[in-house]
Amino acid sequence: MEIIFTDAALTRLEKKVQGKAGYLKLKHDTEGCGCVVSGVAALVLVDQIEDNDTKIETNGPDLYMEYNTAVFFAENMTIDAPAGNHFSLKSPGEMLNPSMKYYDRTEQNTGL
Repeated sequence: MEIIFTDAALTRLEKKVQGKAGYLKLKHDTEGCGCVVSGVAALVLVDQIEDNDTKIETNGPDLYMEYNTAVFFAENMTIDAPAGNHFSLKSPGEMLNPSMKYYDRTEQNTGL
């Protein structure tokens, strides 16, 4: 699997992360969706990666995903930063998420 970040996405991501320590993950987020196949993609900054996380090849920062969620994504994807405060995730054949959210779930953000 390979993900290309556009220049606009790299700039927006740098502003959001602001040098915080952590690992960036591409998550298949199913919270509130009711079914695992109804999930949406999200970028999440976490404190640690888990045993079932695998590294994705990118042209930018290290990016991880849960191994068992790879089936929900395309082999080649692009992350862009359209107008607004979100990202978009697309493959050559389809738009996977035109309004992909970024979440900071690190302890430094939650105050734990």
